[in-house]
Amino acid sequence: IVNQAFTILEDWAHGQTLDPTEVANERGVVREEWRGGRGAGERMLQQWLPVAFKGSRYAERLPIGNEQSIMAATPAKLHAFYNDWYRPDLMAVIAVGDFDPQAIETQIRTHFSGIPAAKSTAPKRPVYDVPGNKVPLVAIASDKEATSSNVNLIYKLPVSITRTVGDYRRDLIERLYLEMLNDRFTEITQKPDAPFLGASASKDAFFARNTDAFTLGANVKDGGIEAGTEALLKEARRVDQFGFLQSELDRARQNLLRSYERGYAERDKTQSGSFVEEYIRNFLQGESIPGIEYEYKIAQQLAPTITLADVNQMARSWITDENRVIIAQSPVKTGVALPTREGILAAFDRANKAQIAAWTETLSTDALIPRPPAPGKIIASKALPGIGGVEWKLSNGARVIVKPTDFKADEVILSAYSPGGTSLAEDKDYMSAALASQVVALGGIGAFNFIDLNKKLSGKAVRVAPSIGETTERIGGSGSPKDLETMFQLVYLDFTAPRLDTVAFAAFKAQVGPFLANRGADPNSVFTDTLTSVMSQHSFRSRPISPAIFAEIDPVKSVSFYRDRFADASDFTFVFVGNVDTATMKPLVETYLASLPTVARKDVPVNRGGAPPKGVVQRVVHKGTEPKANSIVFFTGACTYSPESRMVLRGLTTLVQTKLNETLREKLGGTYSPNVGGGCNRDPRQEYAVQVTFGSSPENVEPLYKATLDLIEGLKAAPVSQADVDKVKEELLRAHEVDVKTNSYWASNIVARDQSGEDPAGLGSAYDDLVKTLTPAVLQQAAKSYFNTANYARFVLLPETTPAAK
Repeated sequence: IVNQAFTILEDWAHGQTLDPTEVANERGVVREEWRGGRGAGERMLQQWLPVAFKGSRYAERLPIGNEQSIMAATPAKLHAFYNDWYRPDLMAVIAVGDFDPQAIETQIRTHFSGIPAAKSTAPKRPVYDVPGNKVPLVAIASDKEATSSNVNLIYKLPVSITRTVGDYRRDLIERLYLEMLNDRFTEITQKPDAPFLGASASKDAFFARNTDAFTLGANVKDGGIEAGTEALLKEARRVDQFGFLQSELDRARQNLLRSYERGYAERDKTQSGSFVEEYIRNFLQGESIPGIEYEYKIAQQLAPTITLADVNQMARSWITDENRVIIAQSPVKTGVALPTREGILAAFDRANKAQIAAWTETLSTDALIPRPPAPGKIIASKALPGIGGVEWKLSNGARVIVKPTDFKADEVILSAYSPGGTSLAEDKDYMSAALASQVVALGGIGAFNFIDLNKKLSGKAVRVAPSIGETTERIGGSGSPKDLETMFQLVYLDFTAPRLDTVAFAAFKAQVGPFLANRGADPNSVFTDTLTSVMSQHSFRSRPISPAIFAEIDPVKSVSFYRDRFADASDFTFVFVGNVDTATMKPLVETYLASLPTVARKDVPVNRGGAPPKGVVQRVVHKGTEPKANSIVFFTGACTYSPESRMVLRGLTTLVQTKLNETLREKLGGTYSPNVGGGCNRDPRQEYAVQVTFGSSPENVEPLYKATLDLIEGLKAAPVSQADVDKVKEELLRAHEVDVKTNSYWASNIVARDQSGEDPAGLGSAYDDLVKTLTPAVLQQAAKSYFNTANYARFVLLPETTPAAK
């Protein structure tokens, strides 16, 4: 398809017809894109934008424009813009991939050398500044549909350009400073009396090309913006006054160098798109592109020379008394006072005058596992030629499947599962069970709490996370081959040494509380809650989350349920995919997996109900003030969980997606991104669910819904063309061609096939054979089976003020 791709690029580059009919249709599409962005966030943006960007063009408008400007677009206006800016002297062609360079160069010359040179000088591109300010710019925004309170303290800075080795060293110092400050913020939020729910520090471009910004941001409790402002400033002052600790710098430097090491290890496996984006930034913005080999070498040389004094100076240069912008956003709620400019500026004064103590920390020198457990054994081994892997049976009953790959040089993915899940908890304990893995994660593992564990893992490229779903408990993880033993140690501790940290759980409750209290103000949350309740027939376990329901969580019961679910390793299957050597893995498997505890039991998930309703169900939710609507149509029913049925359903949804784009978007111009998705599930019931979603104006809800049903009925009434089916097959084969070169595809799909008792060999070339079975007749029958218009549920979200609401 390379030739076709170059033809498309050439067509974009010159000679566009800008057909009036297509322009008219596209106006509707862009208007719906604009409409989809409307809501509390956008309304508050319009409140603070003129203040935060006072004196700048950016204060006047957003790139997408407004409804009037969008609908005023004409072919003549588009031609004028196109002729001004789409010209060879402003263009570059970038090609990256597995190809013959000479052949691609020939393609580029063939397709682009014939474009006539522009006859006039290119227009001067306007550059809009964000002017400085002596007096702080304080912007306060509020909305009754907002669900959280937050504040951003922004310090405008001159743009920093990286051209020299000295510039690069400065960039490394900035990265170290931000990582250390963000680590402090994370540690503070683990305390129940934290002055903010979450906080972060960042440095990015501030809209304009010639302005950067250092930003301190925090989510706070409602009514807590002024206190949150003071807390952010105090932490910045703490660094300014006392600096960071050497231990903090050492950890940050370890992580920095490890990231470069991983990038260097993957230099021959880097995705083409990453190079493309870097070359684009070089062409448009002048970004330097020395390449990872050089960057790895120079980082190794420069990072060790960076001192505490270098990093501490960074704070003093960024936080100044000028060029300050403060943006505060808050819900409009009874009993909650909105922040004021005077109150926020007073918080600055209090922070400047406050007595601040130096940061302290205690570090454990203990090993993750002081003494390795007594190892078990691999008692049986068999080759899996269908996937190029091996399966081991362990002495404690667990199974391990290993598939070595060369897709990534520095990646190993772990995916493990066991039957059971929250289905084995009684309703009265359901919330404690549902949040069990999160409660345990808050506590850390073994001898380390959450914060100390992260410090212990500095310089390690590894992540392991347990989870408990409805019918399974799982362990997911990824890491570098270099840190493989650490991954196994974390898995072992997740099974044998979960911790309950009541202080961390109290902090978590404090963070979740404001979110839950404000959910009812968000139209989308109310809509989703209605959908979930109806589709589960108001199942007890599908109740919309609220402060009262969250209060049902007992952290002691959560940890108890977690321990029970991970007390028996005998029914676990562990799948490892990536750059692994089986000889290296065997002793790790025997030490850390074959030694895991077992219990003489056989877990079988329980069907707790919650099946979708039968017949035709329709619900309309009136919530929100914006003139926009959201529509979702669910088709459900029984299915046979098999590779064949899953392929047919995937082919059908791929076909319907194309048809929805052609009809609802391109032809009618009534929606920006219609979507269809779904599949056949195995647990807790073999049933399928296919959903069609689209956003629109309220007046277009019914016409688009009718067009969707007409499209579906048309697919059921007569087979589609062979050309349409060929497009579906091409898309599926191309997606699979890319998927099979990723470790994540193999890890997740080996687990899925193993869990259902299917041969994992079907993930390879057998997939292509399944695609070939798709025909017009097969897809027509699938449409009849899966789009049963006697059994579906339709949900519509409309604003409160529409005539229909009366």
